[in-house]
Amino acid sequence: MTPRTRLRELYEGHGEAGDRFRYGLLAFDLATVCYLVASSFLPRGPANIGIDIAIGLIFLADLLARLLIARRPLRELFSLWGIADLLVIVSLLFPIWGEGLAFLRVLRLYRVLHSPQTLDQLGDDIPGFRRHQDMLRAGANLLIFLFAMTALVYETQSGVNEGIGDYVDALYFTVTTLSTTGFGDVTLVGTWGRLLSVLIMIVGISLFLRLVQVALRPRKAHFPCPRCGLRRHDHDAVHCKACGTLLNIPDDGLD
Repeated sequence: MTPRTRLRELYEGHGEAGDRFRYGLLAFDLATVCYLVASSFLPRGPANIGIDIAIGLIFLADLLARLLIARRPLRELFSLWGIADLLVIVSLLFPIWGEGLAFLRVLRLYRVLHSPQTLDQLGDDIPGFRRHQDMLRAGANLLIFLFAMTALVYETQSGVNEGIGDYVDALYFTVTTLSTTGFGDVTLVGTWGRLLSVLIMIVGISLFLRLVQVALRPRKAHFPCPRCGLRRHDHDAVHCKACGTLLNIPDDGLD
């Protein structure tokens, strides 16, 4: 077995080794986000730099592995997620301005949680995941956006804004802005700070409304029609509403 084949099994395969590897990757990304939050409460020193470099090397190895198994490596490298990974890696390995763009590591969770392999794995391992997949994904999108904006607020405002001293302050501002409560005791300084506040309100409210929409609308089953390819059907559908083909949608019988 070649190294490329082995890597493809880990990243894309459906075996036990691939399942464990993807869960481990997800756990590592969650741990780096927790460390990002916790480190904001501690004085930055050589230990922080060493941990950042270690995280950066692991991210670099992950990026190189994904490029090695990609059908179109350049397209993968210059995609939104590839560029975000590059910025994170550079900011961690060459911390010219502290952590800099390392807050983008939060976006890695979006890619991991939305990969087909991870979704299939979670559907197999967690009872009821597929039935509530849309709502769980919408909730995850909102949480990832919340953490990403909190990290961005902290990285851009700490040191220049006396109201943003740690991640709790940044989280407090992000939540009050996203919810349009806007207490006003903490505001972002400068033109870019105001633009960031507008971005949090517009995108955050859109994601929240998306979560409400998914929670209230009738549940759909995800099953590609063998004839026309329509993927969303009523959970009790017998025929495809687009072409009339007889469907055989798997059902766990809990409804």
